[in-house]
Amino acid sequence: MPPPWVLSAALRGIQATLVRVEVDVAPGLPAFTTVGLPDSAVRESRERVRSAIRNSGFTFPGDRITVNLAPADVRKEGAAFDLPIALGILAATGAMKARLGSFVVVGELALDGQIRPVPGVLAVAVACRRREMAGLVVPRDNAAEAAAVSGLRVVGTTTLAETVAILTGQAEPVAPPAPTAAEDHAEDLDLADVRGQAHGKRALEIAAAGGHNLLLVGPPGGGKTMLARRLASILPPPSADEVLEISTIWSVAGLLPRRGQLIDRRPFRAPHHTISVPGLIGGGTPPHPGEVTLAHLGVLFMDELPEFQQHVLESLRQPIEDGRVVITRASGRAHFPARFQLVGAANPCRRGCPSLDRCLCTPAERQRYLGRLSRPLLDRIDLHVELPALAAVDLQAAAATEPSASVRARVIDARARQRARFAGTRLRANAEMTSRHLCRFCSPPPDAQRLLAAAMDRLGLSARGHDRVLKVARTIADLAGAETLAAEHCAEAIQYRGLDRQWRG
Repeated sequence: MPPPWVLSAALRGIQATLVRVEVDVAPGLPAFTTVGLPDSAVRESRERVRSAIRNSGFTFPGDRITVNLAPADVRKEGAAFDLPIALGILAATGAMKARLGSFVVVGELALDGQIRPVPGVLAVAVACRRREMAGLVVPRDNAAEAAAVSGLRVVGTTTLAETVAILTGQAEPVAPPAPTAAEDHAEDLDLADVRGQAHGKRALEIAAAGGHNLLLVGPPGGGKTMLARRLASILPPPSADEVLEISTIWSVAGLLPRRGQLIDRRPFRAPHHTISVPGLIGGGTPPHPGEVTLAHLGVLFMDELPEFQQHVLESLRQPIEDGRVVITRASGRAHFPARFQLVGAANPCRRGCPSLDRCLCTPAERQRYLGRLSRPLLDRIDLHVELPALAAVDLQAAAATEPSASVRARVIDARARQRARFAGTRLRANAEMTSRHLCRFCSPPPDAQRLLAAAMDRLGLSARGHDRVLKVARTIADLAGAETLAAEHCAEAIQYRGLDRQWRG
């Protein structure tokens, strides 16, 4: 008679791979061996499984137990294999008679038989739906999270004994609660709170409408951080598929709120300038997602951008260009999505002087400070906005400014035009266009071409910078409701390449 087996899952990046947990109980000296590339947490499961089985009222066999995790070439990490291993042992000893092959089982066991939640359940649920599995057995605290994947039967349990009773038909499973939205305080941030800085607000609207990267340069207290933190308030809400995609990433990272709360708003991440490359891009053993992945489909705000270490800044170049991160280790490769909007903020000088006329730094020092931002990185930032110091009249103005809701309505209209234009492609916004799409959708008229040629000559624009100007011009035209590019659209887009001047010549 072949040994019984239970299906479980292993995480690789943000994807889950189904794993077959085979258990063989044979006569011999008492032993518990786990094979199939387990990490230390999986190997230590024998102690948790032994105690959980005994404390749940079952008999733990005194024979030789061999657990095989197949496929053997996939690394297995974490404590989510505790529950399927325990069920396999009970099935091998005849203590449980049930067909387990149609269910995928994940869960960590406590010594008393309680089942603790595990990260990555949403990714496992997506894999189960893709493989058309009959159901998924998860800890009760993860049940609502898994229930977010439609068309999948989810069984949430709290103890090993309850799990056995449900799988053998002796008890009815409790229906999982519906997933809920996570609490978010982004609604407290409104663009109407920002005084003055009309130029910065216009750039923020363009960035939101086209998914463009943005760099704000200005003296301290000028509103750079306030503007950046309000970008999420004017972005269009994520679709149902995007909510599932964002929540899956946060589930794998173990950051998803308990009780099935999904991330139904675009994420906003603001790492400190002391962050390392693995913390920003991702890494470790096993590879874990970094801030660029946690900001997927949202905003990555990097305040005091020149203060970040040079190699950390340069590591952003490939994720910005490709929209994903590939981390290679000896145990394999992990792919993480990283399609985010980068918003950087910087002072114009190292000392952070209040204004240019009162700056204690020399022009060479100011240029050297912003020169920490390399030309390849600046080329990948579509909008360079220089913010002036706020005047007293701006701070004392009593007139109400435009709220985020009004700006968001225009942004949603512009995104709708882009969806219609890019129908049949994988593009979501103008910032994602390639050279082929630029030739098709962004053909400037002759007068605009002359403007672009003059800009390349006077500002020293690179070919990538030229393409970025066209993408921004296309977004400006979308906000204006224009079907074709005009010279005024390109002229406004060129104004947002001010930092290219420092590289001229």
